[in-house]
Amino acid sequence: MASADREPPPLFEDDQDDQKNGEIAEQTPEDEPAKLDAEEEKSDDLFSGGGTEVSLDDESPAAKLEPEQIPEPEPLKEETSKEIKSEVKEPEPATVSASGDTEVSAAKKKVHWRQEEPEEDDDDDEEERRDTFDMEISITDPQRIGDGMGAYVAYKVSTTTSDPAFKKADMSVMRRFSDFLGLHQKLVTGHASKGRIVPPAPEKSVVGMTKVKMSKSQEDTNSMDFIEKRRASLERFLNRTAAHPILRKDGDFREFLEVENLPKATNTSALSGAGMMRVLNRVVDTASKMTGKMNESDQWFEEKHQHIESLDQQLRKLHSSVENMVTHRKELAGSTQLFAKSAAMLGNSEEHTALSRAISQLAETEEKIENLHVEQANTDFYVFSELLKDYIGLIAAVREAFREREKAYHTWTNAQAMLVKKRENEAKFKTQGKPDKVYMAQEEIKEWEGKVEKGQEDFEAISKTLRKEVNRFEENRVRDFRSVIIKYLEALMHHQQQLIGYWEGFLPEAKAIA
Repeated sequence: MASADREPPPLFEDDQDDQKNGEIAEQTPEDEPAKLDAEEEKSDDLFSGGGTEVSLDDESPAAKLEPEQIPEPEPLKEETSKEIKSEVKEPEPATVSASGDTEVSAAKKKVHWRQEEPEEDDDDDEEERRDTFDMEISITDPQRIGDGMGAYVAYKVSTTTSDPAFKKADMSVMRRFSDFLGLHQKLVTGHASKGRIVPPAPEKSVVGMTKVKMSKSQEDTNSMDFIEKRRASLERFLNRTAAHPILRKDGDFREFLEVENLPKATNTSALSGAGMMRVLNRVVDTASKMTGKMNESDQWFEEKHQHIESLDQQLRKLHSSVENMVTHRKELAGSTQLFAKSAAMLGNSEEHTALSRAISQLAETEEKIENLHVEQANTDFYVFSELLKDYIGLIAAVREAFREREKAYHTWTNAQAMLVKKRENEAKFKTQGKPDKVYMAQEEIKEWEGKVEKGQEDFEAISKTLRKEVNRFEENRVRDFRSVIIKYLEALMHHQQQLIGYWEGFLPEAKAIA
């Protein structure tokens, strides 16, 4: 009789009381059908107001149905939604730590680790965006130290910054060209393998430096031009490095700017700058042909790689055209100078007073125009041509970053291929009944599994870094070209206005000839 008291009639009465009072039934027999559980969940969702995580998933359509109409797979949908939620929340540190190691599979741990690293990178990005420190670097006062072939040029590197990481806000140190090459080598060693784009250092010029060493005085025109070009290139190199949010935090870079006496840079005499980059490119190209081309699965990288290759070719053509224009403009300046001298000699020998005065005035006008041609040629070179040259070097650094990603990919795929071989060896040893070799094979499998995982992590990390670097490169390229083109056009218009003014000033003299 006691068991009869707990038969279904009292249970239904309890359900009716719960529906009237809006309370949740606290006890449910474990052997009841699934639709009774769904009915209790429905009553909980409609009347209790508090709700549970399950009731927020998919009771909204089922709440309008009768208990008999609720399909049995509904609990499966709720469980699936819970699993989806847990997977979405899994990268959050609090959710993962609360789950415990015993409840997370090895695969999920690996995915979580890979997703956790970008979160740290995102934090770094936020710090970079909040980093408002100013830094301005200028190179002045080139000085030739020593005589003969042992002479070298030292430059004054002055830095003004609001970054509290530096000991002083204003710093000045003397650096020679080999110190710049040593800094570039350290930056490449520490950052290029991670997919970061390191600005190239100026290329070493044996001919130009020999002229400087053999010149009798520092006022020699050829040596002065060479030193000025190198000074401007070194200044751009440092400022591009300082503009990079990661490179400017490098310890070697800070030491270069503020330490008075640096250790002498080594291994910079043979190769430097673009020369080293060309050698590395040839070596990597040869290795790529031997190992095979990377099977690119990311369309973004494929498009960017093609864009970089096309951009490199077009910039080289434009740079060659601008250099020819600079050469022709200098030749025009030289021809204008000869014309001015000839006109001056003709004006002195002319007996007609008005004509003599007009020809002499023409000679003076041509001398002014010759100076304009020289100024415009310098503008063509220092403003436009040097920008193109810098970006040709930067594109070489971008291509090197892509090659580092390819090398990381080949390292990963080679580890995968070796892991397959080790597993095949394990299966073969098992069939041959060699337990000792099976054990060794299993240990090797564990080792190569770690290498495969490490290779995948390195490839994903360098891909993420390279994506950011290329985007930053594109933004800087557009900004630099915009400012330089505006500056170049303003200088060109200014020179043309001066040219018009010179001819307008000469016109009355020509009309005065009677």
